[in-house]
Amino acid sequence: MPDEKQNHKKPEWTPPGAGPEYASRVVPGQKPQSVPPKVPTRRQKMNVEDYVQGVLAHDRAVLARAITLIESNALVHFEQAQAVLKALMPHTGGALRVGITGVPGAGKSTLIETLGLMLVKQGYRVAVLAVDPTSTTSRGSILGDKTRMNQLSQHPQAFIRPSPTGGALGGVARKSRETIFLCEAAGFDVILVETVGTGQSEVAVRSMVDFFLLVLIAGAGDELQGIKKGVVELADAVVINKADGDNRVAAGAARAEYDRVLHYLSPATEGWTTHAYTCSGLTGEGVAHIWDVVQQFSHMAHENGAFMARREDQMQAWLQNLIEAQILATFSQDARVQVALEQARHQVREGRLTVPSAAQQLAHWLRIVPPDST
Repeated sequence: MPDEKQNHKKPEWTPPGAGPEYASRVVPGQKPQSVPPKVPTRRQKMNVEDYVQGVLAHDRAVLARAITLIESNALVHFEQAQAVLKALMPHTGGALRVGITGVPGAGKSTLIETLGLMLVKQGYRVAVLAVDPTSTTSRGSILGDKTRMNQLSQHPQAFIRPSPTGGALGGVARKSRETIFLCEAAGFDVILVETVGTGQSEVAVRSMVDFFLLVLIAGAGDELQGIKKGVVELADAVVINKADGDNRVAAGAARAEYDRVLHYLSPATEGWTTHAYTCSGLTGEGVAHIWDVVQQFSHMAHENGAFMARREDQMQAWLQNLIEAQILATFSQDARVQVALEQARHQVREGRLTVPSAAQQLAHWLRIVPPDST
């Protein structure tokens, strides 16, 4: 419960360079008694202890820097990032993780801000991981979700982190799991993970959250909502957003249609029946009911053991994914493989070697398949 979180005493911490007058956090409802926090600049290096104590002290600036460290692709940052994660792992696992996906234009950001503002008013601390698509050409991202959630981003009990997908399948940032752990260690009660909703496989986000919410709109047409066919089977709830004004009747009809479809699908979670609902992220109507559904799901999943079973499965899947990624990275970076790969590509282009045969030859460098086997 929020009250228990607020009463939980966190270790006091002063970031590098801050004097004794520094206040590590502002108590809600009170004005700060000292100057604003002195945040370490980019030039001030932080050690593992600085990161750990800063995150545990609910310092959002240090949390942001810790996430940047985790997201870094530089090998020099990997060891320190893993040391930070290892130290913080005992403080993770206490948040309710909610994945939110849906078609572009369904109003996910507006819905998340409305939900987030409602939760912080109830005493929850809310973190939003808003994942932006990475350009396949420039490798850049707009990272505009923070500007679309202007009110929530300014609330002291909320934290919004826009992250690039890095080209990850399903629009989930490569280090989203680690970011979730950092936010949990920083004392956030609810973590909302917004995915791109590009129509790719959203299994990635399903594999890291407790509750999966699919956001759709009425009247968009099947050609626009191509995402729905596969993702509906993964959803713990389907919500038809923008159910306001002249669109209210159409949204109600769409809800009834999805409820009929869901009746014939296998449940995404054992012991739970997925239903469709309507709400308006703009007006807030129906948003409180959506949160009630999430809480009912959490209570049910804890009671029948599905909650912990899912998290254990997710950890195993994460381990498998990391092993495969590490093997692929080691394989690709090997100088012998690079030479062999270029030769194989040349032979494939000339038609002197089939693609399966080329892959089999390259697998020799992993000692997985003997080069002369069939």
